[in-house]
Amino acid sequence: MAPQILRAGDRASAPWKNGGGLTAEVAVRPVGAGTGDFGWRVSVADVAAGGPFSAFPGVERVITLVEGAGMELVVDGVPHTVDEPYEPFTFSGDAVTECRLLGGPIVDFNVMVRRDEVAATVRVVRSRTAVRAVAATDVLVVVLDGSAVLEGAGVRLGRLDAVLLRDGEGDELGVEGVLAIVELEERGGTRPGVGSAARR
Repeated sequence: MAPQILRAGDRASAPWKNGGGLTAEVAVRPVGAGTGDFGWRVSVADVAAGGPFSAFPGVERVITLVEGAGMELVVDGVPHTVDEPYEPFTFSGDAVTECRLLGGPIVDFNVMVRRDEVAATVRVVRSRTAVRAVAATDVLVVVLDGSAVLEGAGVRLGRLDAVLLRDGEGDELGVEGVLAIVELEERGGTRPGVGSAARR
C-alpha cells in the first residue's frame, strides 16, 4: 500500500470546539472521528485573536508555532511564551488554558492524542531524513515551510502538505525547508483507519 498523500488544498476549515476560531484538520484516527471521539488528531490553525482554548479532557496536546510573532499561553495559571517558530510545546488538554497573541495573527500546528490510547512524539527536521512506520505506529510528516520530495515515490510535497505512513511503509525525504515528523504510537488494541477531514 502506497503512503497516503494529504494535500493542503484539499482541506476544509471547521470551527474550533469552543467556536473561537477555525482549524483545518490534516489527519485523524479513526476515520470520521469528531473532536469528542478521536484517538489522535493533527491540524493547522489560523489564529487571529487571543482567548480561551477549548478543554479536551484526557488529551495531551503539542502546539508548534509556524508563522507570526507567537503567543503567551497561560496553562492552569502558569505563563509560557511560545514565540520560537518550529519549537513544539506540550501541555495538557485538561488544563484551563488562555492564549494572548504577542504581535498579530499566527499560524500554529497542533497534535492531540488521547493519552491512555496513543503516545505522540513531534520532532522538527531541516535536512534529508528517512522515515518508517514500525508496527503499531503511524508516522505523519507535514511540511511546515518550503517543500520536500518523497524520493522513493517521486512525490513532491508543498507547504502544509503531508504524507501518512503506516504498517512498515517508509521513504527517504529530500528537504528544502522545515518538516514536522509526528510519531503516533498505539498503547494497545486494534487501530481503526485514518483519513483526512475534508468530510466536514
